[in-house]
Amino acid sequence: MTGLDLTGKTALVTGGTRGIGRATALTLARHGATVTAVGAGPSAAAEKLADELKALSDKHTVAFADVSDPTEVAALAEQAGALDVVVNNAGVISSASVLDLELDEWHRVLDTNLTSMFLVVRSVLPRLRDNASIINITSAVAWVGMPDRAHYTAAKAGVHGLTRSLCKELGPRHIRVNSVAPGIVETDQVAGLTPEQRVRYAGLAALGRLGKPDDIADAVLFLAGDLAGFVNGALLYVDGGI
Repeated sequence: MTGLDLTGKTALVTGGTRGIGRATALTLARHGATVTAVGAGPSAAAEKLADELKALSDKHTVAFADVSDPTEVAALAEQAGALDVVVNNAGVISSASVLDLELDEWHRVLDTNLTSMFLVVRSVLPRLRDNASIINITSAVAWVGMPDRAHYTAAKAGVHGLTRSLCKELGPRHIRVNSVAPGIVETDQVAGLTPEQRVRYAGLAALGRLGKPDDIADAVLFLAGDLAGFVNGALLYVDGGI
């Protein structure tokens, strides 16, 4: 479909070597974009992704950066060059009650899940072409809340607040900014679920299953392309109907 063809466009995907980010990097590449997938550091997953991207084109890159570090983000932006699509997907999660939540952990989760998006957008903004698309990955749980995840849900709720402000600030440049809110997705974060837990979580979705990384990647693809040319500031739930 023409509206999903990203040929000639360049894309940056943070948190791009595993899970949702990996699926997104591959999906954008398969639809013609030249992709820079960003991981926290060298790993077997990063090597595998590099091989998969190379099989599609030698133009794709796997890069490494701490996206909560302004200096590393600035260097990453310079390496990536001119951009048409930016997917802010980097994130971490942990569990702790408010009483047990250390301030360092609060900052780690907010810096990785939220501050990193501000840093990336600020650094790439001079390099964004007109009609560029920024897609920020939040979480459906941010609008529900979870015990022992106050830091995570606060960060993910903040992502859409950032998205709404950016869509208004960058709209005059014809740069669109949208959020995608996944539900429970088959990634490393759910790998430790027991069979009983998997059944329970799948039952929360009206579709009766857990999400797949490709489900989220396909939503990102839509927002990245011309079919979403008048979609700006939106929050797209991809949660199977929780």
